[in-house]
Amino acid sequence: MRSAIDLPKQALQIDRSACTCRGDYEFHFIGSSATILVASLQNRKSAAANSPSGESRALRYVSSSTKRFGSMRKHTLTGNIKVHRAFLSRILGNRRDVLVYLPPGYRRFSRKRYPVLYLHDGQNVFDAATSFAGVEWGVDETAERLIRTRIIEPVIIVAVANVGEDRVHEYTPSPGVIEAKGRRKKRSRGLARLYGYFLMEELKPYIDRKYRTRPEPEFTGLGGSSLGGLVTLAIGILYPDAFRRLMVMSPSVWWDDFAIYRLIDSIERKPPIKIWVDTGKAEPGWEQTRELCKRLFEKGWKPGKDLQYMEADHGDHSEAAWAARVEPALRFLFPRAK
Repeated sequence: MRSAIDLPKQALQIDRSACTCRGDYEFHFIGSSATILVASLQNRKSAAANSPSGESRALRYVSSSTKRFGSMRKHTLTGNIKVHRAFLSRILGNRRDVLVYLPPGYRRFSRKRYPVLYLHDGQNVFDAATSFAGVEWGVDETAERLIRTRIIEPVIIVAVANVGEDRVHEYTPSPGVIEAKGRRKKRSRGLARLYGYFLMEELKPYIDRKYRTRPEPEFTGLGGSSLGGLVTLAIGILYPDAFRRLMVMSPSVWWDDFAIYRLIDSIERKPPIKIWVDTGKAEPGWEQTRELCKRLFEKGWKPGKDLQYMEADHGDHSEAAWAARVEPALRFLFPRAK
């Protein structure tokens, strides 16, 4: 399983211990001038039947999660999860539900404080009852197990719901074309910067007041998939003094003629951000994510140290595929101190 790649000459050394998980993957090392982690799914069934892969899915998904947390399907929440319904954003002029996972050991009268990971598309993070096509990421179950087995540090996880049709506006850093049909092209409003302000100026201060967090940027993470992966990286680059740990899954690199490449190329001084990036090799255009990582390496990120890159064999653009990669991402971003 070898293929020619064009990455920096320094090898992308992957720490196997930071990436193996539950026997769901086989790990292979490929490439000539660099080493890339490739994950082959062994036991997970593809969700392709439930959700088509590729670029069209990323935009079709806009209207898939318009409902708030609560539906006729069975809830699958695990652990200590608090629900904050209809959280108001004056910056964006809308409301959304927010779920907060508190790790094992979180006690009301304790003084211990915890790092925080904010995840976009919160409907899909914890609960099959609210997730796209009934498939959740299982972040609560995965975090619960990894924390109890002392593999990762205890972390508070905040699931931030999208707001339906405005998702494509909030999750994009530039006003790219949503739909090219007809005489007038439908464009995104490119509100990623404003959405970032909402996270930094409204939601994060509330979470920091309500829960015992470690509010410093080095203990604050951000993550998402597809357009959520795109906005994660964009906000991380734009606001490095707010979020220092990024989980970038199957990012929509293609958006607005590769606007994210231009944003990376504009970096003058590498910020102190730790980044997990992945893609599935069954996704159309997955090679674009490899190119994205190449550009990050050229800006000074070090393979296996502050940037970990995974390519999942047979991984498609689906909730099930991202659920399978939550564990290695958490292991890399929130390792337990030795």
